Amino acid sequence: MRDDETLTRERREAAVAVGRPAVGEPLATWTRRLVVIGMIAAALNLRPAIASLGALLEEVRGGLHMSGTVAGLLTSVPALCFAVFGVAAPRLARRFGPGAVVCAGMAAITAGLLLRPLAGGTPAFLAASALGLAGIAVGNVLMPVIVKQYFPDRIGQMTGLYSMALALGTAIAAAVTVPITHTLGGSWRLGLGVWAAFAAIAVLPWLALVRDRSSGVPASATPAPRAQAIRITRSPTAWALACYFGLQATGAYITMGWLPQIFRDAGVSASTAGVLLAVTMVMGVPLSFVLPAVAGRMRHQGGLVVVLAAFGLVGYAGLWLAPGAAPLAWALMLGVANCAFPLALTMIGMRSRSGPGVVRLSAFAQSVGYLLSIPGPILVGTLYQRSGGWGLPIALMAGLMVPQIIAGLFAGRGRHIEDEARADG
Repeated sequence: MRDDETLTRERREAAVAVGRPAVGEPLATWTRRLVVIGMIAAALNLRPAIASLGALLEEVRGGLHMSGTVAGLLTSVPALCFAVFGVAAPRLARRFGPGAVVCAGMAAITAGLLLRPLAGGTPAFLAASALGLAGIAVGNVLMPVIVKQYFPDRIGQMTGLYSMALALGTAIAAAVTVPITHTLGGSWRLGLGVWAAFAAIAVLPWLALVRDRSSGVPASATPAPRAQAIRITRSPTAWALACYFGLQATGAYITMGWLPQIFRDAGVSASTAGVLLAVTMVMGVPLSFVLPAVAGRMRHQGGLVVVLAAFGLVGYAGLWLAPGAAPLAWALMLGVANCAFPLALTMIGMRSRSGPGVVRLSAFAQSVGYLLSIPGPILVGTLYQRSGGWGLPIALMAGLMVPQIIAGLFAGRGRHIEDEARADG
């Protein structure tokens, strides 16, 4: 266990990096508890916008007259928004404070989910989705930063906690969207719009944290020296993390966007297909809590990378050979494989020595990673439409596991970006 002086220094560095004035005193207990509540509330709302759409994608396609390629584009919009808006998150956090930015993000999610069902055509639907996804993007980038800031001695545990909440929110949205839609008269618009109410609840704890900027010198007037002393693009570890993050995101968004359709085309009912997606997502609830804690104790996370990918390969093989024979088994396998996400987040927190480094690494790895993930869902939709089946798309998904393993092995090495990316190096 590191001593109090070290922890205080790390908190000060992280505070400067994200726009919270550096303070040497320990954080108030109520503040830490409010941060935990806010993190859980935010994480629960970082994926329902995507998972609920996946469960109703066929109905949305029919209602808005979308082709398979356009539907594939729709499943890639999250990655595009995460890349574009994620880049701005650290700068916004330095200027306004992380609490204010995450609070605004939760409000944007609420507005996007409220407006999306009102769209009369595909462009308006995409625009409303982009608004909500912009809010999700800043939450994606700032959550590892907030963990480093408030809990530098418990990175694995706290990453696991909000990863578990994120997986739980995804699973709930996937499982209940179709039943809720049926209860509300079968309208996909109401089935999607109901999630705006849950996002609105997540705004509340962050409203209090907006004021969590203790008196002192503004962070913008005290730039973090370590953040200025590195060039992130010179770090091979940063690039490996970005590639690993992008490839796992590709698999995750293909799964969330298309897995229910794969099962429905295999003869599974719409409600059961939604439950199977929920099973895939709910696997991340316990594993997302355990995996970061295990990874945090390891010098090299490459072994975990390989194990998770092996589950994914088995799941894809099952979908390719007999999707309707054992759909629950394939859903479980892909659920384990999707836990590459909390593993990637944990490695982001471990691959830098300081809070400022985590800010830059999180923004870089997630923004570049999400850019890399954009073509995947679009290509899957195009292959599905042109081939008339799932053989080629599933083969593509399985093939992407190979570079994911390679990138993960490099990203999992016990190195720090500060040692690789000195500005004067």
